[in-house]
Amino acid sequence: MRTITVKNIPDEMYIHLKRSTGLNRRSINSEIIVCIERVLHSQRVSPETVLTRARQLREKTCNHLTTDAKFTKAKAAGRL
Repeated sequence: MRTITVKNIPDEMYIHLKRSTGLNRRSINSEIIVCIERVLHSQRVSPETVLTRARQLREKTCNHLTTDAKFTKAKAAGRL
């Protein structure tokens, strides 16, 4: 396995990373590996794909109109 040294990590990023290690019960090294894996294995979604999905969702919901008043009433009813 290879070794990489990361220099000049901003303090805020290190604090966030350290907090994440505690939540996930990993070492800093393991947490960094997980972060790198997520970036390298993630798939980029094209803007066209996002727009197509948004249009499909809009078509499914176009007959279900609501107003702020109806939304507020439904939200309040759920809190009783």
